[in-house]
Amino acid sequence: MPSTTFHVDAALFDMDGTLVDSAAGVTGAWELFKEKYPNIDVHDILSCSHGIRTVDNLRNFCGIEDPEELESEAKRFETAIVDASKLNGRQGIVRLPGVTEAIQELAPGRHLPKPCWAICTSATRVYASAALKSAEIPVPDVFVTSEDVSKGKPDPEPYLLGAQKCGVKPENCVVFEDAPNGVRSGKAAGCKTIGFLTTHSLEQMQAVKPDFLVRDLSSVTVRRTENGVEVTVRTD
Repeated sequence: MPSTTFHVDAALFDMDGTLVDSAAGVTGAWELFKEKYPNIDVHDILSCSHGIRTVDNLRNFCGIEDPEELESEAKRFETAIVDASKLNGRQGIVRLPGVTEAIQELAPGRHLPKPCWAICTSATRVYASAALKSAEIPVPDVFVTSEDVSKGKPDPEPYLLGAQKCGVKPENCVVFEDAPNGVRSGKAAGCKTIGFLTTHSLEQMQAVKPDFLVRDLSSVTVRRTENGVEVTVRTD
């Protein structure tokens, strides 16, 4: 299997669909919201909403505009993800393949003032913290959530902020993403991008042209170095 190895100052990870599998919970949350918003099409939403902030999805699909209502409904939605992920025998929120090895390499110890990895998620801090706890993934020193940015993915702000908080230039970072909008965000920030096929089709991911496209994190090896992260990507 051919491989490519390169070095970056920091690795920036999306969360849902990249580090954790929360698909069952997200489906359950939208099914719950259909009770209040009967005109939404859950299947259509699931095909295009991944990687976008909950407040933006609720604004776009449910027509909620009031800021206070948006915040309240976003909290209700993300609480429903955690609750629904374990209903009816569902597995809950769990690590995706390859994540255990990557976290074991990157997470031990604290690395301030220059961390070598970050999570930059479209989720709220409350939900993201609960999801990471459920999957037994430690919260990194740099943890960018929806509340930290004025514009979510595909805008570059989440990954620009992640790089900034790591104390490095975005062009010296690699972004790990499962969603087209996330890849767009990373590319717009100037980062190298690695796309995963965990939640979207091959055609959808190829269309946004990540630098590498692999099944999941099990196709990637990361190794901490004195001044960053060595990344090896294995492609078919």
